[in-house]
This record gives sequence, structure tokens and C-alpha cells, in this order.
Amino acid sequence: MKNIKDYNLEELKQELASLGEKPFRAEQIFRWLYIENVTNFDEMTNLSLELREKLKKEYSICIFQILRKQESSDGTKKYLFDVLDGNAIETVLMSYHHGYSLCVSSQIGCKMGCKFCASTGINFIRNLTSGEIVEQILAVQREAKVKISNIVFMGIGEPMDNFENVMNAIGIMNHQKGLNIGARHISISTSGIVPKIYELAKKDLQCTLSISLHATTDEKRSAMMPVNKKYPISELMQACKDYIETTNKRISFEYALAKDNNDNLEDAKRLVKLLKGMICHVNLIPINKIENGAYVKSTNENIIKFRDYLNEHGIVATIRRELGSDIDAACRTTQKKKLKNIRRKHESFCKDRLRKSKTDE
Repeated sequence: MKNIKDYNLEELKQELASLGEKPFRAEQIFRWLYIENVTNFDEMTNLSLELREKLKKEYSICIFQILRKQESSDGTKKYLFDVLDGNAIETVLMSYHHGYSLCVSSQIGCKMGCKFCASTGINFIRNLTSGEIVEQILAVQREAKVKISNIVFMGIGEPMDNFENVMNAIGIMNHQKGLNIGARHISISTSGIVPKIYELAKKDLQCTLSISLHATTDEKRSAMMPVNKKYPISELMQACKDYIETTNKRISFEYALAKDNNDNLEDAKRLVKLLKGMICHVNLIPINKIENGAYVKSTNENIIKFRDYLNEHGIVATIRRELGSDIDAACRTTQKKKLKNIRRKHESFCKDRLRKSKTDE
């Protein structure tokens, strides 16, 4: 059955036209789904009973179930969601003075294999649909009773590897009759899939582009991020420069500092040279060790020195505030062993549910 949340407003109008319904019905359904956040068609009380029955036969409303919720001492919440096909994804809710931010996943598993990222231990299974991406927001809003104002695509998966679904999801998030989240409050993070950076530039969105850079030489970056072997730093930097020229928008560069690897003065000098003349910001991330990982956090002294050197040489740099580290929700820090244990529990849960459904039949 088709997930009705997979359709943007124009697509939903076409779907309803095929059912013999007027276009304004799609706008009514959009309001029920994204503003009222209903969980079944019977709650859409301004639709006729006949239309509601049609919708039930043709579509489902994707509703994630919470398998596990953890809350940090700083208020950060991490959710493990059942995506209803025997798999699970993680979503993290963060509270800031300016509102609530949600870190969403774009795939089940990841192909990129970044050596400092816990997602490396999770085999890629499939892309999330646009409706499944959006449902992460709706599910958290239902549970936490808050309004999400900022979205970051920095959860499990590479957003640019699921480009069309991510773009459609952003359209639903941003639409005034959808979730109405401003595009400037949506950030897309990529490990550096160069062709998609050019494609994103053509979309002329107001979203923020974040590049996971993390090293200043091909040798170091390829060791940390295998994607660099296909799209080396020179190609990535050219794509970034062209993106800025096309969109006139600033790029945020993510740089995770690992002790005795990429946190020395020579790396800082090379980073200044790479980014000179670009409209950009550097987000320095104190890397967190993952199980069996090769990298450990740089010293606080080196992190501060690195930041100060960049700022002194005209590159705006800040150190990312870590949230949720006590529940493994800090960016790129979920321990593989813990996540594997959660996945095993989830698989057992799904098998039990399947056996129960067969018994009920």
C-alpha cells in the first residue's frame, strides 16, 4: 500500500484527481497530516466518509513506533524508531535557546564507510522514502509535544546518496501548507559526493550545505573517508567554490579533530589555504572514539589552538557544542556494539510481532 506521506502537495493533487476528487482536498489532507499530525484517515473529519474509505483502500499513513527512547542529562533525546519493515533508524532531538533541532536519518545503514563514524558498522539496507524522512519529525513532535524548528540531515546515511527522496522531503518540510519549516533552518550534510553538490546548486534552495571535510590532504582524508578516493579534495573544493558562486550561499565545513592525526598547526595552515576566499564557516568537532575506531579526541588545548589559528587568518571557526554524549547521541558517536545490540533486540521484536500476527489470523 502506498504511503500517503511520500507525496508532495502537487503529487497528492494528481493522486486525488485519479480518484475523481478536487485539488483542494489534497490541501485539506496536507493540513491533517502535517499541521494536525493525525494518525488515521478517520480523524480527517472535513472529508466525506466516501473519500476517507477510498483513502483507506489506496494509502497508508506511515506512523513510526518508538522502540527505545533515551534522554540525556542535558535534555537531548535519542529515539530508535521501528520503520515497520523489520528495520530501525535513529533520530535525535536537541534543545537550543533558539528552539528545537532534529537530527534525522536519510538511509537505513550507510555505504560511505567513514572510519570515525559509528554508522560504518551498520550495513546499508535501503534508502528511506521521503515520507519516512518526514515521519521522523512528526513522530518526535507527537511524543515530545514540541514544535521542531530546525532540521539537520546528519543522522545515519548519506543524504546525497538518497538525493530525490531527500529533496522531496525538504519540499514537504518547507511548504507553507506542510510543516512550514524555513529552508534556512534545514541543513544538508554530505561526505562529498561531488555530482550531487552541483545538482543541489541548480535546485537554488535556501538550505545550508555542510561538507564533512575532516582532513587537508588526500592521504589523510582517504584514510578517514573512502569517498575521497573517488572525489579527491581538489574536485570537492572546486565543487564547493562553484556552489558558492552559483548560489551566493555560505558553506559550513565540518572538521572532526583527531589526536595526532589532523589537529596540528600544519593541518590548520593547509585548511586556511584550502578555504581562502570562500564564503564559509568551519565547525570544529571534538571527535569521539567509537569502539574499535582508530581515532581519539584531540586535546582541548589543540582544539582551541586550531580554532584560534583559523580565526586569526580570516576563516570563521567555532567549536561544536556537544549534546547527548552520555546517551551516545553526540554527532557521529554512537557506539557500534550498543547499536548492534539494539538492532538485535529490534529483530527479535519484529519476529515476535510477526508470529503474533500469524496467530491472530
